[in-house]
Amino acid sequence: MGNGEPINVSALNQYTYCPRRCGLIYLENEFSDNIHTSRGNAEHERVDQIGYVTTREGARTEYALPIWSERLGLIGKCDVVEFWTDGNIYPVEYKHGARKKRLNDDLQLVAQALCLEEMIGKVITHGAIYHHTSRRRREIAITPELRQQVEDTVAAIRAMMDSGKLPPPVNDARCKECSLKKFASLRLSLNVRCSIACWKLCSSRRVRKNGAPVTQYPLRHDTQFLSPSGE
Repeated sequence: MGNGEPINVSALNQYTYCPRRCGLIYLENEFSDNIHTSRGNAEHERVDQIGYVTTREGARTEYALPIWSERLGLIGKCDVVEFWTDGNIYPVEYKHGARKKRLNDDLQLVAQALCLEEMIGKVITHGAIYHHTSRRRREIAITPELRQQVEDTVAAIRAMMDSGKLPPPVNDARCKECSLKKFASLRLSLNVRCSIACWKLCSSRRVRKNGAPVTQYPLRHDTQFLSPSGE
C-alpha cells in the first residue's frame, strides 16, 4: 500500500483503534477472525437483507456502494448510502458491537463522507453508525474537526506504509480482544530472539585496525538491537 497506492477507508478504523493492528493487516497481510470480527462480517453481509428502514420517506438507498477519493488517496465501500429527496446524502456504517470510547468508527464514516463529497460534488453534513447489538442508529455530524482528523490519520497511515515499519504494541486492554494478538506476540518474540543472537555475535567479534585485533565491540547499554517498535 506504500508509494502512493490507495488506502482503504477501513484502515482508518484500524489505525485509530490500534496503529500496530493496522500495520499487521496492511504491512504484513496478517488477519485472523475471532468471534467479534466474524459477527461483524456477518452483519455487513446481511445489511441488505434485514429490513433496512431509511430515515426519510422516499429516499433511494444504495448498498455496498464503491467509493474513492483521488485527493486523499482513499478507496472503499459504504454499507448503505441514502439519497434523500431534498438532495442530501446520508451514509450509514454498520457495526456489530456497541459504541466504542474511541473515534475509530466515527472517522471511518467521515472518510466515507469525504469520498462521497468528492465523487458527487455535494457537501455531506451528517451520517450515522448503526449498532446492530442495540438496533439503534447514532447520528454523526461531519464536523471540521473530524474532517481534519481523517486527513491527519490518512497521512499517518501513509507514513507508516512508506516506512515499512510496524508501530509499537500498545500493551493495554485493546490487546485482550484483538484477533491479531497471536501475530503481534509471535513477531515480537521472534525479533527478541534475533536481537539476542545478534548481541552474542557482535560481542564475540573483534574490531581490526590495520589488520590487527584491537578491541571487542563495546557492549553499550544504550545500543538498541531491538527497536521500540519490536523490529
